[in-house]
Amino acid sequence: MNIAVILAGGTGTRLGGDIPKQYLNVAGQPVIRYCLELCFGCEEIDAVQVVADMGWRDLISSCLPPDHRQKWKGFSEPGETRQLSVWNGLTEAARYAKENDVVLIHDAARPMLSMGLLQRCLRSVQGHDGAIPVLPMKDTVYYSEDGKKVSQLLKRSSIYAGQAPEAFRFGKYYEANLRLLPDKIKDINGSTEPAVMAGLDIVMINGEESNFKITTKEDLQRFQRIMAETNTLI
Repeated sequence: MNIAVILAGGTGTRLGGDIPKQYLNVAGQPVIRYCLELCFGCEEIDAVQVVADMGWRDLISSCLPPDHRQKWKGFSEPGETRQLSVWNGLTEAARYAKENDVVLIHDAARPMLSMGLLQRCLRSVQGHDGAIPVLPMKDTVYYSEDGKKVSQLLKRSSIYAGQAPEAFRFGKYYEANLRLLPDKIKDINGSTEPAVMAGLDIVMINGEESNFKITTKEDLQRFQRIMAETNTLI
């Protein structure tokens, strides 16, 4: 079984306003609907779990396809941090997931995920404990101890920017997160970090430039332009 856990509990404060970025309307539909449609439309995804605050669940339910019941597993509560939200999704999925199933973690605020990348993530787990899409660094990368002065020049060819979705063998990933409870998990910055800390075999695959996360107003404007251009072509 392949399980998609979609994270939609963030507040999106960097964008300002009262509506979190994943629920903003772009080209006639909420941002979250784009990745929901992809996951429900992917034949290789068997189950979908969404981490979302109670106040947004009616909106999310309205975005589900008519035949959603075959894959739909329900909602999970957001956590204090992103990784605690992941953990809440995992604990709900543990009710029906098996040890060797694959869990795929994706951000609702990455609406440009392609079917090709989604499928490559799932297939690349074969023979490994997990798979993550990455992009090579284009810019020179510096390390600073204090955020003011350059402490070290990093080797750009060895540095990669991680994307989502991140796919893992359910049992091993669940245990990797369990070992970090109750406090260490709060310091986790990315979904793959617990797997790396646990020494799991995580393979990198090529990400896609178009698979950006809406974090700033500029990101939102970029997505709005893309959708406007797409609708114009249609």
